[in-house]
Amino acid sequence: MLKALFFDMDLTLCDTSKANEVATDKLAGAVTDRFGPGIDGSAFAHAYVKGIYRDWTEQQEARYLPIIREQSEEAFRVQLIRDLLAVLGIDNVTEHEALALQQKFDHDRLQAFDFYPGIIEFLAEARQLFTLVVITNGPEFSQLPKVEAVKLAEHVDHIIIGGQEPEQKPARSIFEKALQLAGCEASEAIHVGDSLAADIAGAHSTHITSVWIQHQQPLDAELGIEPHHTVMHPAEIPALIRTIHSGDNT
Repeated sequence: MLKALFFDMDLTLCDTSKANEVATDKLAGAVTDRFGPGIDGSAFAHAYVKGIYRDWTEQQEARYLPIIREQSEEAFRVQLIRDLLAVLGIDNVTEHEALALQQKFDHDRLQAFDFYPGIIEFLAEARQLFTLVVITNGPEFSQLPKVEAVKLAEHVDHIIIGGQEPEQKPARSIFEKALQLAGCEASEAIHVGDSLAADIAGAHSTHITSVWIQHQQPLDAELGIEPHHTVMHPAEIPALIRTIHSGDNT
């Protein structure tokens, strides 16, 4: 019997891509306004987003991981901005100026961050039947403000932020914590997420039924991960859960 639903947050419940696009465009404009039309603000802003998602070269990893470990996530992002501007020939940017740009991006992203259409209504419906747990990867620095921006705690029963835990998805420990919070067995839960490597692999390691939100991603056969269920977009989640629940009761 199905008792609990586990969800990823970004690109599952919330349209992170849209928020990133809005913030990226505004950051590009701010950089161009500040440093002149000869600067490719768009290239800078896209490189910044790539950097904060840790899509790094080996050299970047060697440079930024120690900053994160020894200082903070914010210090890394400030240094990333200074480094990216230096590549564009602007090598006299102060830490204060870089911090202002970093904070602008965060502010604009939070302003645009929201649930996908229909998700709030679905969560209210599902909460009458199931315990709802959100399991989101990422540092507390970036994830907690997003959680607060959409008042996520008002719509689900429990929230687990990977950056606050000893391990993040796909580690079994974080899914086991979700099961404990929900008071159910793995066979009584479903986990929904967009990442094969984090969400689906993690659910499978704990023998939890998985739902993969594919978006436009190809199914990477080399990973050897086959979701139990697949939907193309979060808008399809409610119908699938209703179908699974209906079958569970027959």
